[in-house]
Amino acid sequence: MTSSIREWLHLIVRWFHVFAGIMWVGQTYYFTWLDGQFSRLERMNATNQTASTLWMVHSGGFYTVEKQTSLKVGAEQVHWFRWEAMMTWVSGILLLFLLYYFGGGLIDTDVADISLSGGIALGLGMIVLGWIIYDVAVRSPLGRSAAAFAVFSLVMTAVISWGLVHVFSGRAAYIHLGAMFGTIMALNVWERILPAQRKMIAAAATGDSFDPALGAQAKLRSKHNTFMAVPVVFIMLSNHFPVATYGNKYNWEILALLVALGWMAAMIIRRA
Repeated sequence: MTSSIREWLHLIVRWFHVFAGIMWVGQTYYFTWLDGQFSRLERMNATNQTASTLWMVHSGGFYTVEKQTSLKVGAEQVHWFRWEAMMTWVSGILLLFLLYYFGGGLIDTDVADISLSGGIALGLGMIVLGWIIYDVAVRSPLGRSAAAFAVFSLVMTAVISWGLVHVFSGRAAYIHLGAMFGTIMALNVWERILPAQRKMIAAAATGDSFDPALGAQAKLRSKHNTFMAVPVVFIMLSNHFPVATYGNKYNWEILALLVALGWMAAMIIRRA
């Protein structure tokens, strides 16, 4: 493969990845915002104030959205938001292979003199292990406390960041943390949110009431995705600022700080 063809391939996949990510993050934040607005409306109704429908204006018209507690149409008429997550993750993993596993950006012998195959195994293993740790923690008693889970997540992020910068090149270390977050987000959609939604729709189609815990768990995972999205974007941009980020002597501390700042930014955005 010539350098010109390789560059065009990288460019096309990167463009696809960024655009798919825009669609995914955009709809995630939009529905999270809707949830917040309907929670506010429910509190207003609880105090005998009016409003149960959300009004919006966009482009050339006015739009209303009303939250439903039952399914009033056939399951085939329900639109699922899922492929944005899949397209973003697949293109991101493809970029990881192209740029780091096949492109020579993974190993820095001044950091750790390991083989390429060993580095690839460590990278992929860390991504899988990150999901397992996260998923187990969410379903444990720790996941019932937002504050405790946030502290646990930040500590684990700092530990993983420290480990990554002592194994891979600085740039590869940053990207692998982003890949871990992206994988968690995608698996949240496909392994936790969508199965819960399928059970809800199946129950609604037969007229049965569904377990409220299904909706609560799906909502929690979606909330976590909004918090991980901002740090992932920071990590993607860090590639263009090596002196301030991955090339800095405090690279893992800066990475952990970027994640914490991203979570705070997400908190502000969610409430806007």
